[in-house]
Amino acid sequence: MHLWKRLTRPFRHAPHGRVLRLSPPESLLLGFTLLCLLGSGLLMLPGAATQPLAWHQALFTATSAITVTGLAVMDTSSFTTLGQVILLVLIQIGGLGFMTFGALTLLLLGARLPLQQQTLVREALGETSFGALSQLVRMVVTFALVVEALGTVLLALHWVPELGWSRGLWASLFHAVSAFNNAGFSLWPDSLTRDAGNPLVTLVVSGLFIVGGLGFVVISDVREKRRWGRFSMQTKVVLCATLAVNLVAMLALGCLEWHNPATLGGLESLGDKLQAAWFQAVTPRTAGFNSVDTAAMTDASSLLTMLLMFIGGGASSTASGIKLTTFIVLILVARAFLRGTQPAAFGRSISQQTVMKAIAVALSGVALVFVTLLVLTITDSRQTFLDLAFESVSAFGTVGLSRGITEELSSPGQWMLILTMLLGRVGPLSLGYFLATRRTGGMRYAEGHIQIG
Repeated sequence: MHLWKRLTRPFRHAPHGRVLRLSPPESLLLGFTLLCLLGSGLLMLPGAATQPLAWHQALFTATSAITVTGLAVMDTSSFTTLGQVILLVLIQIGGLGFMTFGALTLLLLGARLPLQQQTLVREALGETSFGALSQLVRMVVTFALVVEALGTVLLALHWVPELGWSRGLWASLFHAVSAFNNAGFSLWPDSLTRDAGNPLVTLVVSGLFIVGGLGFVVISDVREKRRWGRFSMQTKVVLCATLAVNLVAMLALGCLEWHNPATLGGLESLGDKLQAAWFQAVTPRTAGFNSVDTAAMTDASSLLTMLLMFIGGGASSTASGIKLTTFIVLILVARAFLRGTQPAAFGRSISQQTVMKAIAVALSGVALVFVTLLVLTITDSRQTFLDLAFESVSAFGTVGLSRGITEELSSPGQWMLILTMLLGRVGPLSLGYFLATRRTGGMRYAEGHIQIG
């Protein structure tokens, strides 16, 4: 009740004016919720869609866009240019974060960020120093716009000759912004399957969402220090883990799908198969584009894809999931336990607080996926368990990959996915904030023993 009162009445009166009394995670959740409602209202405008749009369809689409997921109950081609522009704006805001845009606006006006808003942006971007906050926010937006512009130009080299100047440039801009923000929205009903063998499209789009999924703190570190030896521990972990996970996933998916005539086996040349294997290996973290039919993949490939979607991308990035750094910390902890040593990487030990935070984030992710899957098995029991599990993990990781059942889900099932997408985007960040700002009690208990395993 106290939380509900704060959410419905977020401001309190003070001698010097109104003060926001919400914590940063509560502000983040409220902001995303309001943006979802605003986006759904805009999509309901008469000229936004080419067909009648129900309220829950508009809300599902707006939530999927603002949480940069990509799950859809109707094709993006069903929206007019106005509707697609609305989706693109929602994707950009959701990818970079509404708090970053708000901070940038104040900075451009020459205003100083209030302490509460500084905390919100600092937690969202993973920055611990208030002094570097303004510079980091400017770098985030500038870097995003430059990379998206470069991606648009490169994609236009293929789509402008094919579609003409207006349609080709719009398709290039839309896919570049969607890819960098790890949204997964495409203007084509079959996503990028038509360009599965086109190296320009597959490499540019995959490059965009990989860069967007590294994390802005990593990008800033690389930009400033430029040498491996000077990089922070997080930067080294994210770069090495990204390369390793992508290569292992490509090798595994390539082996599992090589002779599947509905996926890689249906492609003509060796180069086409390798490109499609690469694309399908990197897109689950957490871009949502696909260059082969996801529903036609083998059960083993679907299970591996679910693992990649659950892991997600780098911290403070446009991607979601439990985050790659969380996954690596869990692996390092397990390895250290088996060796009887302290968890460490690149000559640096990992603190107990970081370990506990990783465990809490991963366990929360498992719990959310389990609850979502449990609800879907009740509301949509006619669907196969694998399809429902795939949908649940995709919604949590805000990936957007689907085995083709999103539109077929019941209204309660789609409402559950709306909630999961929202919590999957905001939840890990909120949990990290509460763990980072928790208070230590004055009383300590004697240690007890609980048998594990």
